Amino acid sequence: MTFREDPLEVPVTEARARDEVVPGVSKAKGLFLLAAGLSFVASVSLFFSGDHERGIFVGIWVPSILSAGALILGREEG
Repeated sequence: MTFREDPLEVPVTEARARDEVVPGVSKAKGLFLLAAGLSFVASVSLFFSGDHERGIFVGIWVPSILSAGALILGREEG
């Protein structure tokens, strides 16, 4: 059995694996995807309930949320 020199030091791959909810998807990325998904569902429900203008307005949030996620998370990964 081998011991690490520093018990608090965790390999990067092991640390990332603990941060992932689904393999390949970090918690932060998952939150952005969840927000975009909820916005999409809200948009569709508003649109088909008869409130067309609000449905379209909320639908515009989806690409905005995904773009913000790409911008913010792109800096962390790159």
